[in-house]
Amino acid sequence: MNPELEHLHPYPFEKLNAIKAEVAPPAGLAHIALSIGEPKHAAPHFVAEALISHLHGLSSYPLTKGSSELRVSISQWLGLRFALPEGSIDAERHVIPVNGTREALFAFAQAVVDRTSQPVVMMPNPFYQIYEGAAILAGAEPLYLNTTDETGMAPDFAAISEAQWQRCQLLYICSPGNPTGKVLGRNTLKMLIEKSLQYDFIIASDECYSEIYFDEAEPPVGLLQVAAEMGQQDYKNCVVFHSLSKRSNLPGLRSGFVAGDAGVLKKFLLYRTYHGCAMPPAVQSASITAWDDEAHVKKNRDLYRQKFEAVLAILAPVMEVEKPDAGFYLWAKTPIDDALFAQQLFAQKNVTVLPGQYLSRQVDGCNPGQGRVRMALVATLEECVEAAERIKDFVQNL
Repeated sequence: MNPELEHLHPYPFEKLNAIKAEVAPPAGLAHIALSIGEPKHAAPHFVAEALISHLHGLSSYPLTKGSSELRVSISQWLGLRFALPEGSIDAERHVIPVNGTREALFAFAQAVVDRTSQPVVMMPNPFYQIYEGAAILAGAEPLYLNTTDETGMAPDFAAISEAQWQRCQLLYICSPGNPTGKVLGRNTLKMLIEKSLQYDFIIASDECYSEIYFDEAEPPVGLLQVAAEMGQQDYKNCVVFHSLSKRSNLPGLRSGFVAGDAGVLKKFLLYRTYHGCAMPPAVQSASITAWDDEAHVKKNRDLYRQKFEAVLAILAPVMEVEKPDAGFYLWAKTPIDDALFAQQLFAQKNVTVLPGQYLSRQVDGCNPGQGRVRMALVATLEECVEAAERIKDFVQNL
């Protein structure tokens, strides 16, 4: 067996289930889950119809790199969404469809990390667990960059030493952030691109929450967008990950893409050819219809805006909680230990939230997730309001 498997940490939801198993919720209250970032809005009907109408494609093996039609659709969406120079994203060289970004974020490290040279893989702390697991199983040392109030909810890039930059082979960033909702600005992304060119490491930018934001005139900036603004139209060392799960409420479709540095993607495609993870033809056809439509995405944002406005009006008077830059999470401070808060909230109010300490690692005596909980506003407006009222009552009676 791969000995690195022994170094993997339990998944956050395993820890959450363990503390929930120690108590029993009130039988008279329906359960409301704010713990898992699984969109609950209805999947677009026209995407489902496209999936069904293309099932005849099951008689053919799909290409690992996907159909040219899907790659063109993705490249056109990227160009429009992030104002990229015309022709700078070549559908043939710069785009690879993937079966959801979870598997792609993991597989990417396995392809790009050279385990023979004491590699470091950097990531925000707290973080999406896949980054850490990918680093460990690629034979790299994870380097956790604390994300706190003091750093403006961005990873503490200033704390990285010269020696650490020199050992870095891969940097995971997440913007908008999970769980913080922080959007990394142009200056930060420019600095990271300059560092990647100086020290020759790859930036893997997880932008899966980029289409859930509050101001239609100010969508979150992307890594490729900043690279192009810097004149780096070859997107060297820059790779982005996007998904239909959050953007289009299609987590079950398992459809996303990786785009950026053509040289890196050429090697990643070679890895994926052996990995055996081609996207089914019907899913590709359905994905095209989703990437080609923005109306349903705007309606999706409208639903989240309503929920944030309603929930924050209830919780802000009793908890330290603020609207994030983007995304669908609230990263709320707790008046007691976050794990105890989550357990007792479940026991008394049958509402599930995720303790922040389960999303973080202890670094220099600090677990930056401790004393916070992540609330995913993915349920219906009515359920989110009901959950907020229960949380408010719980906090007031602590």
